[in-house]
Amino acid sequence: MSSSLAGILQIVLLVAALAVCYKPLGDYIAGIFTSEKHLRPERAVYRLMGIDPSADQRWGTYARSMLAFSGISVLFLYLLERVQHWLPYANGNVNVPPALAWNTAASFVTNTNWQNYSGESTMGYVTQMAGLAVQNFVSAAVGIVVVIALIRGFMRTKTDRLGNFWVDLTRVIVRLLLPFSVIGAIILMATGVIDNFSATHLIHSLAGSQQTMVGGPVASQEVIKEMGNNGGGFFNANSAHPFENPSAFSNWFEIFLILVIPFALPRTFGKMVGDNRQGYVLAIVMAVLWLTAVGGISFFEWQHAGTALHAAHAAMEGKETRFGIPGSSLFAGSTTVTSTGAVNSFHDSFTAFGGGIALFDLMLGEVVPGGVGAGLYGMLMLAVLTVFIGGLMVGRTPEYIGKKIRPTEMKWAAAYILATPFSALIGAAMSLGFKTPRASILNPGPHGLTEIVYAFTSMANNNGSAFAGLTTDTTWYNTAGGVVMLVARFAPMVFVLALGGTLARQQIVPASAGTLETHKPLFAGLLIGVIIILVGLTYFPALALGPFAEGLH
Repeated sequence: MSSSLAGILQIVLLVAALAVCYKPLGDYIAGIFTSEKHLRPERAVYRLMGIDPSADQRWGTYARSMLAFSGISVLFLYLLERVQHWLPYANGNVNVPPALAWNTAASFVTNTNWQNYSGESTMGYVTQMAGLAVQNFVSAAVGIVVVIALIRGFMRTKTDRLGNFWVDLTRVIVRLLLPFSVIGAIILMATGVIDNFSATHLIHSLAGSQQTMVGGPVASQEVIKEMGNNGGGFFNANSAHPFENPSAFSNWFEIFLILVIPFALPRTFGKMVGDNRQGYVLAIVMAVLWLTAVGGISFFEWQHAGTALHAAHAAMEGKETRFGIPGSSLFAGSTTVTSTGAVNSFHDSFTAFGGGIALFDLMLGEVVPGGVGAGLYGMLMLAVLTVFIGGLMVGRTPEYIGKKIRPTEMKWAAAYILATPFSALIGAAMSLGFKTPRASILNPGPHGLTEIVYAFTSMANNNGSAFAGLTTDTTWYNTAGGVVMLVARFAPMVFVLALGGTLARQQIVPASAGTLETHKPLFAGLLIGVIIILVGLTYFPALALGPFAEGLH
């Protein structure tokens, strides 16, 4: 079978699997947050934490609970890294240096999983399991509960309550992430992903050389790394390492894990607001942009101008021969349109336009379909902007899901839209403006600019993938990167919850003859246009001076 045909078959099977899961998984997630019943393990958690599960919170209280929980998580993970040498199963690793520990703590708590270190030679097994893997669960859960709070804003009327953060967080972990991770980990182990406590040992090769080999509890972390759109990796080689991703099937299954919850959440939205057509529109918009990204990356990676590329019949530099162009392009497109950041190939070695599309995917705000929860609330914020623009076109007050989009709602939506690019571009500009961070650029010219912009765009969008030609394990990048990740993660979440609070206080407005129909193809096309134009206007100078200049050179 030719590589191109194999690539098409992978995409077809992936789309089919996601379509099969769309309705049952979306409905199941909706049921988690609408059920009146508390499971026994959940009640035990509430008693332990002193939580009243029947207490509803205002949006401000919900936001403070989320920020407090995340702040404590940063502190706990930082301390765990700083004392790991004295913990069991440290595997000979020393305590993580302060700046790197700060960056890693901020990274995993924000669902970014940006890694300025080699996992197998820096983190002990307890740090990996009790620190990093735990944050893979709870950071993903935080993203999901924030979008659920926003959906309640559309559902509820004449109230200032959006639910209970602690109840929502507990439910999504107990009922969704934990049981699905157990099933996924078993499947990954069946494909050959390792999961053990094997210590570092020395391997003697047939050629007479020696190599250090590390085992570890990989499958149990790999599954939530992908399903929770966390990214990162147990090993430095990430999902290109055969212990993390041993075969073409494991590669396909990991991509499925990356996409399944984000693509099911639009169904959850439609189910909870009582109009499944709204979910179909958002899912179609996400799918169109995702497939366009995958197709674009695949096209440019198949090009083979130049002697080396012509000999390989494609741009195979930095790619695993196990996956080739199809598996690498599909993974790259899927991991950059979500907030996953896991990689099975070297994005820095992609062609200028192939890597440029991956960068553009990040700049879209990762809403196609985006990270778990974060993708959907990002798409809903853009939908609010779209109906506002549509309302201006027809000269009437815009409405979305029965709620008026007034100046108050637009201020929160505008603040959300500006927060992420502001964080990314300010971080990139400061790194280019100061002499010390500029010294980390190994590739001068347009490619070096692309590496800087990609790094901060990835951190600001909670992605974590990188153009690895940039040396980022420095005091500047560890410190500045941690700040950018925290601001770009939690400021937008606060704006989302604020919008949910203003929507919940409104009364449902019945649809009229002049209401923009947001379940029709016209709205889907307008939403796609807003997403692309908004990104183009925000990031075009950086794209023009980076990947465009390099690709046209």
